[in-house]
Amino acid sequence: MLTRLKVSGFKNLLNVDVPFGPFTCVAGANGTGKSNLFDAIQFLSALANHTLINAARSVRSEEGTASDVRNLFHRIGDKVSTEMSFEAEMIISQEGVDDLGQRVKATTTFLRYRVVLAYRMDSSSPSLGALELIEERLDRLKLGDWGKHLKFADQRKEWRDSVLKGKRAVPFISTRIRGEERVVKVHQDGGNRVRPEITLSKPLPRTVLSTINTAESPTALLARREMESWKLLQLEPSALRKPDEFTTPPGLGSDGSHLPATLYQLARSNTNNGSISQETEIYTQAAARLSELIDDVAAVRIDQDEQRELLTLEITDHSGTVYPARSLSDGALRLLALLVLGSDSKATGLLCMEELENSIHPSRIPLILRLLQDIATDLNSPVGSNNPLCQVIVSTHSASVIQEIFDDTLLIAELEEDVLDDQRFHGVRFSWLSDTWREEALPEVPPVSKDRLLAYLGPAMPKTPLPKSRLRRDRRLMDRSDIQPLLFDFSNTE
Repeated sequence: MLTRLKVSGFKNLLNVDVPFGPFTCVAGANGTGKSNLFDAIQFLSALANHTLINAARSVRSEEGTASDVRNLFHRIGDKVSTEMSFEAEMIISQEGVDDLGQRVKATTTFLRYRVVLAYRMDSSSPSLGALELIEERLDRLKLGDWGKHLKFADQRKEWRDSVLKGKRAVPFISTRIRGEERVVKVHQDGGNRVRPEITLSKPLPRTVLSTINTAESPTALLARREMESWKLLQLEPSALRKPDEFTTPPGLGSDGSHLPATLYQLARSNTNNGSISQETEIYTQAAARLSELIDDVAAVRIDQDEQRELLTLEITDHSGTVYPARSLSDGALRLLALLVLGSDSKATGLLCMEELENSIHPSRIPLILRLLQDIATDLNSPVGSNNPLCQVIVSTHSASVIQEIFDDTLLIAELEEDVLDDQRFHGVRFSWLSDTWREEALPEVPPVSKDRLLAYLGPAMPKTPLPKSRLRRDRRLMDRSDIQPLLFDFSNTE
């Protein structure tokens, strides 16, 4: 779970510092930097699993991929920053599995990861350039300091105690200068008595964290696993419509692929003795939830084609007509994918989703928000098989979404003029509402002003019942007494 992210020198993110909770909604106009924040998270995730250059190539650009790594660096006119830095505070799972299938257990679960990269010319690919690892650190955060770092978890002692474990005195990864060389040290979980691994950082093709894959460094390995789980969910209708083979492993892909295999496995895992009634229960629950969002849904099931060995998603209406996935609407498929994610206890990590309102009727926005909030970990219960450590960050342009979300989940992204080295530029600034936990976490950041908030409110929507979310808060944005006067109700006009 990503609890705080600091980014500087990446695209238009300069000295950005954002605290996150289980569910976050980022609002802002096109071109402000919402997508760049998601790209920074995805870049960190890629660095934990790929080479530096392949991680850079995976980041989106106007051409679709980063054709020149310099495009990732902050730019003012023709001047490009020489370094970019990332610092992520996170809560990791206490237990996991290494690449050899061995069970591992973290020494501590509250960590801070820092990485600094620089641009350098590459003679083998002068048009692309290369990245150089300047600094890499993985430190523990004191569990006793949770009040400074986890303001969203105030008065959530049962949840905190279930995720904050262990202790540690020395870092797990550190960078030191030795003579004229820079070295990265991996300190195994045994502490100072264990001789650290030493690697020259300049020629490294990848981060040190991305090379840790065995039980010798369990905490660093589980930090890597956590970062690998940070995904940008881009549900593609073509992927959602595809059938799966019988041998397809379950687990919804970032594009929505393997929906049939995942739903089928969820139904099968719901029973211990092969009872058809127990297996059908998952399908019944999916149909009931889907019917809240889409009219005329009587049943959901996975068809098993024994001859072709294929699993196909099907929906039946109240007249008995069966519709295979290829004939379902984009919105119906996206809704079902979110339902499956919310039911899958193995779907842990961070899910980023852009413009959640796409293909969704405005009247269904509150229910979609409830689905997304239900995917996120429930602060009212300890983390376990029924409450996985899952996190959701979404972006939106929709006034309907912004009015319905809880006030302490909102981030506003805006372009703000600044000066660096006597040059003016526009960088993104993230702010939040007053009287929310983020204001306590970063009191030096001015809260968003009400006149700026007006641009995001739009016409007042009809009052809807408060979603019965597991992440229930005291108030939605539209229920705040200081916000209600700003809402213009068109229903009172002629």
